[in-house]
Amino acid sequence: MIPFPKSEFDARIAKVKAAMQKAGVDVLLSTDTANINYLTGYDGWSFYTPQAVILALDAPEPIWTGRFMDSKGCEFTTYLKPENVRGYPDIYVQTPERHASSYMAEILKEKGWDKKRIGLEMDSFYFTPRAYEAFKASLPNATWVNADLLVAWVRIVKSPSEIKYMEQAAKICEKITRVAYEVVAPGVRECDAVAKISEAQISGTKEFGGDYSAFVPLVMPEPKSAAPHLTWTDEPFENNRGICLELSAARFHYHSVLARTMYLGKPKDELTKLADVCNDAILKTLDEIKPGLTCGEVHAVWNKLISKHGYSKESRIGYSLGVNYPPDWGEHTASLRPGDKTILQPNMTFHMITGMWMTGWGYEVSETFRITETGAKPLANMPKDLHVKT
Repeated sequence: MIPFPKSEFDARIAKVKAAMQKAGVDVLLSTDTANINYLTGYDGWSFYTPQAVILALDAPEPIWTGRFMDSKGCEFTTYLKPENVRGYPDIYVQTPERHASSYMAEILKEKGWDKKRIGLEMDSFYFTPRAYEAFKASLPNATWVNADLLVAWVRIVKSPSEIKYMEQAAKICEKITRVAYEVVAPGVRECDAVAKISEAQISGTKEFGGDYSAFVPLVMPEPKSAAPHLTWTDEPFENNRGICLELSAARFHYHSVLARTMYLGKPKDELTKLADVCNDAILKTLDEIKPGLTCGEVHAVWNKLISKHGYSKESRIGYSLGVNYPPDWGEHTASLRPGDKTILQPNMTFHMITGMWMTGWGYEVSETFRITETGAKPLANMPKDLHVKT
């Protein structure tokens, strides 16, 4: 199933080509997994081998290129014509003798693009130094342009269809959070709780199933809640401990994320105080958000609110997100941080996470929201309060 009509892909291609012209790029070699999906619809767990979309200003349709055995997936997940699907043989797979970039370079030579200004995503997760060196060796007459985040900046404003899938992911995320509240209990192993959470991620709701997320579920009991991004163990949860939850759902790889904090037993006063401050601040900050503000101004609103209570936070409190693949759901563009001058526009989508990490404990609460014509609208409807389970 291709979740978007061809007309939506045509509109995306047109916007990306306009960005290419502005950046002085004749041919874009996009290796970012989310960008490959965004431009063609391609969807497969094949990003552990080199793959790319080649988009040229003078070509009406992009070219997908990747491992030959994965090229069949384009028939099921993309709109591409067969001649624009180019799979390389397995002699290029994981061998020191040759690299798939040299195969991709031959396509550019064949099309007469080898002397053009070629854009590369230099900070893409799956674009390696070896790939870059192979391209340069194979295309000595090309002019290389760093086109990192060119497509991501186009992706930052979502279409109505993209918003719909993120809203569906939010409904799944509500269910996942309720499951987490139910299964996390004293004596239950962390791994067993995460197994139930993962099941909820994938099974979704009765109306629509879930996809795999770009992040695993993060379930962090004290004292590990002081260190974000730790994964689970087989240790049991203990009573009188706080647990930070960072949970996500994906629908056709479009994400919605919720961070919440729960406590097993009677929470200590310093945690309840911080929870009250953070919950109040995130609500009031969301109320202040509107188109025309900068990301930096949003962070300033948050920081002013918590500073009244003696707290401060130097790191960002959010970032844009949408379609993505492991290892990250963020778009790597706009961040809600000091100095970010990105102007908020309708149908931008953000994950605002107000994590506060102390010595031996922490507190997290977050919302995924979209910018509307008048303000900010959370995608999920889930209480933010510290969830106390006695």
